[in-house]
Amino acid sequence: MSNSIVTINPFTEQKLKEYTLMTHNEAKNAVVNSSECFEQWKLVPISERAKLAKALAKVIEENSDELVQLMVEEMGKVKSQGEQEVALCANICNYTADIAEKELANENRDYEGGKAIITYQPIGVILGIQPWNFPLYQVIRYSVSNLVAGNTTVMKHASNVFGMAKKIQSLFEQAGFPKYAYQSLLIDGETASKLISHDGIKGVTFTGSDAIGKKVGAKAAEYSKKTVLELGSNDAYIVLDDADIPLAIETCIKGRIVNNGQTCVSAKRFIITEKNYELFKEEFKKAMMDLKMGDPKAKDTDLGPMARKDLQEKLHKQVTESIDAGAKIVCGCKIPDEKGFFYTASILENVTPNMPAYDDELFGPVAALIKAKDNDDAMRIANDSRYGLGGGIFSKDEASAIELAIKHFDTGMVNINGFALSQPNLPFGGVKSSGYGREHGGFGLKEFMNIKSVMVAQTK
Repeated sequence: MSNSIVTINPFTEQKLKEYTLMTHNEAKNAVVNSSECFEQWKLVPISERAKLAKALAKVIEENSDELVQLMVEEMGKVKSQGEQEVALCANICNYTADIAEKELANENRDYEGGKAIITYQPIGVILGIQPWNFPLYQVIRYSVSNLVAGNTTVMKHASNVFGMAKKIQSLFEQAGFPKYAYQSLLIDGETASKLISHDGIKGVTFTGSDAIGKKVGAKAAEYSKKTVLELGSNDAYIVLDDADIPLAIETCIKGRIVNNGQTCVSAKRFIITEKNYELFKEEFKKAMMDLKMGDPKAKDTDLGPMARKDLQEKLHKQVTESIDAGAKIVCGCKIPDEKGFFYTASILENVTPNMPAYDDELFGPVAALIKAKDNDDAMRIANDSRYGLGGGIFSKDEASAIELAIKHFDTGMVNINGFALSQPNLPFGGVKSSGYGREHGGFGLKEFMNIKSVMVAQTK
């Protein structure tokens, strides 16, 4: 087995750089170093840790051009979306710094026979296993909250974005975080799995497929280690009888092709009531076919390449299997005959259960259209999924849509008459096979903390 990794530009298909994987012993030593760092880092006041998060925000902004270039070259992100990702990461750092002292402050409570202090204490080294699709954001999302909370972090990044992994470590160093507080480990999945059992690892956070994520969760459970799992989804966007169709079309296009269709919380299944189905289909088809596919660096590019050839091939296999099972092509559904790991903007209809387009996550620019009899049937279909990360509702009756979202939509997040990705001040996470745990909004600060009760007996 080779101990090196070569990164490939998905637009040019040319080699970018070769990296040497760390050995298992080197990875274990990194955990030991992180554990030793933790013993001092946990004693640093929250206010001082927050100042370093603010410094990191500034460093991220100062390195924006290089960070965006890495995203474009390593995984084909459209440049403008890379710039948005950088800005989001800086905002996350600043928001976390601003709320940390209040969120983690001790709380006093009385109990029968005395008084108590509820306190949040860090637990140690947190192992992060992160994917390639948001190569800066996924890492900053979990690492900053844990570091400000007083934990230390070691991170296994996806091998096709190892350049970003190395760059992120340098950002933390430039910001003034102590050595070993954050480390990017250039390791493979097998080594990351072995690290879960390391005594120094106290918790694991994973973002990726539900199949692998469940294995990570099971492995950590063997050692009674807490996990946070964000495992993707096949988010349903419901177009109800009274929906604003032009708004729904514009929003659903954005929601489907964001990040070249490679987003866990993007719109994937589009459930339209019978009343609006034909109109929606025709207008959605026109909009998808008008998208410009090309160089992710170009300002007028709507859709860049997929991140890797194997991902392109997997997507096409899922599409082909769905067609073989009875789905119909509305547009696209092919690998174009040109350089780069592109996949055409695509729509399938007649999508039914037991097809990949209905049951699974299509991680690319393919939309699945599903016709519902009425509003109630649309919600039933939306919830007919093993996943539950995000979703959307289009209706002119905002109050009714809010009630549906709160009481009936079985997901962690719901958009109403719009599409939005993660926000620093709102919890991010899902239910069912989309995982568990929450990040952002202050919730991520407490996921890997010892919530400790100190009870002081009343003495006479």
